[in-house]
Amino acid sequence: MQSRFDFKISATDRKARTGSIQMLRGEIRTPAFMPVGTAATVKAMRPAEVRATGADIILGNTYHLMLRPTAERMARLGGLHKFMGWDRPILTDSGGYQVMSLSSLRKITEDGVTFQSHLDGSRHMLSPERSMEIQRLLGSDIVMAFDECPANGVSREEAAKSMALSMRWAKRSRDGFDSGGEHAERAALFGIQQGSLDEQLRKESADALIDIGFDGYGVGGLAVGEGQEAMFGCLDYAPDMLPADKPRYLMGVGKPDDLVGAVERGIDMFDCVLPTRSGRNGQAFTWNGPVNIRNAKHAEDQGPLDERCDCPVCTTWSRAYLHHLVRSGEILGAMLMTQHNLHFYQSLMAGMRSAIAEGRFAAFAADFRRDYLKK
Repeated sequence: MQSRFDFKISATDRKARTGSIQMLRGEIRTPAFMPVGTAATVKAMRPAEVRATGADIILGNTYHLMLRPTAERMARLGGLHKFMGWDRPILTDSGGYQVMSLSSLRKITEDGVTFQSHLDGSRHMLSPERSMEIQRLLGSDIVMAFDECPANGVSREEAAKSMALSMRWAKRSRDGFDSGGEHAERAALFGIQQGSLDEQLRKESADALIDIGFDGYGVGGLAVGEGQEAMFGCLDYAPDMLPADKPRYLMGVGKPDDLVGAVERGIDMFDCVLPTRSGRNGQAFTWNGPVNIRNAKHAEDQGPLDERCDCPVCTTWSRAYLHHLVRSGEILGAMLMTQHNLHFYQSLMAGMRSAIAEGRFAAFAADFRRDYLKK
């Protein structure tokens, strides 16, 4: 019988780990990168194409889906998986990050967050209980606890107050999830560590989450403008505060070199809009660093986007053709650039998994940085 949620680590190399999460809808190989499907679609990609890149799981967005088409409508239509045609695991974020970004349109209280829709100005209330309900209606496989994500640069006092609120909301999220009947029996719930860049606050947050108990743990409150050096400084200690036998998910990260550095520090899961957003805007990620396909130097380049890539884009079309599509504003340009970027990200994750399993992750990371960052 398949497990609701079973995380196993198969190999470690210093802090880096590789393994898998077994869920009812399939296996998630870790370290894992989750393409972002904000509004029930990974932009410019069909689900089968996303799967073909090597993705085991995608991310859906509670805030956007609760506004349009609404969670209740989604449930009437059979849930998010059926609606978008993706039959593998889906993680849904809780909406906390998006609410944080609406600073001029929201009010935070102990109960939750009252905010105005960015679509039509209508008023809504999002609480831990409502977030759990929405994610249940969507049919999420991995549910994220509702939290407040403080902005970069807040004072320690503000960070402490925000973290404490998030921990109270984490307990309410746990209780709301557990009352979800059948959904709670087949889905998993992750808590989210907060505390900004303060080591003591991170420890207090981790201890509170462990006391509540979750299937996995997100490291939140990073990638909000603090820069890579500060983020890595936090990751030097924050993941170690979380249970070693549970997956650790760095939320909203990031650039390819961010992923390598975070895996070095013990992170197992990632999501980010970067590969899809960059693809739509003409930027490709390659083993030799980012490429702006709009540049005139690519106009007559008959070589592939990335000579080391075996994706359908690189084995079929030239840089010249992609340059033409993107400069002409053709939809196919966004599609092909996105497809390549997602394939590159999944190839990077697969490379890291193999390197960890074979005990050569340090060499893999050094080779990657030499070629990608020219270091």
